[in-house]
Amino acid sequence: MSTPDKARSRPTTDQAANHGFPIAADDAGSVSVGAGSISDELQDLVLDSPDIAVFLKEISERAAAVFSAPGADIHCAVLLVRPRMQSTMTGSSPEAIAMDEIQTRYDDGPCLRAARYQEPCVVEDFWSDTRFGQYTTSILHTGIRSALGVPIQLDGAAAAALDLYSTRPGEFDSNSVQDALGLAGEASRALRTAVRIAHFSDAAKNLRLAMDSRATIQIATGIIMGQSRCSHDAAMTILRSASSSRNTKLSDIAASVLLSIGQEPPTAHFDY
Repeated sequence: MSTPDKARSRPTTDQAANHGFPIAADDAGSVSVGAGSISDELQDLVLDSPDIAVFLKEISERAAAVFSAPGADIHCAVLLVRPRMQSTMTGSSPEAIAMDEIQTRYDDGPCLRAARYQEPCVVEDFWSDTRFGQYTTSILHTGIRSALGVPIQLDGAAAAALDLYSTRPGEFDSNSVQDALGLAGEASRALRTAVRIAHFSDAAKNLRLAMDSRATIQIATGIIMGQSRCSHDAAMTILRSASSSRNTKLSDIAASVLLSIGQEPPTAHFDY
């Protein structure tokens, strides 16, 4: 028989605004997995990883190593969802990534439910589980029989989950759930740091792009004014008209004006 779906609260208004994902709760206590806590090691990984996707892959690979045993390989994937950002998925293997891509396609599955409702989601056997509709059919075609999704608590409107897959039914019992929650708790603090770093990095990148775009448009306007002997407003009208007629961004049209006279578009530089 299928594992009963646990009682879960309906999404709040804030959750609905965040595609069904909840506003995360406060910090949970860090739980050690295996010989000892890996929280400090994960914090170091945050600083060593060039971007958040690489860090998530490290988490998935470590989780797969923790839960795998001789003759019983476990695939692990990590899903990160942030407002107004494309979801980030990575995994310990191509199979794990494919599993989470199937969830994204159907917008349902143990990992998504764990992230949305902030509670574990266990599938004892996909052959008998009836909760996921077409998603289940697609998963069975891959040979996966059981799965476990656990939430990774984050700040604000971000949500994440750790997903474990096995080709054997009944792979994940209550002890597996507690171990996975412990690992997710260890990963939580480090992932919060990684998300904050990514947020500030993205903000700086967007600011740099905005400054580059504005400077490029201003220079192109000056070039048109000189070539056409027209006013600033008239030069801007020419740029906007070209942008509209070619269905091209104004900044790209401006960049083409600069390139036409052999000048590269400007790039903003920040001193740290």
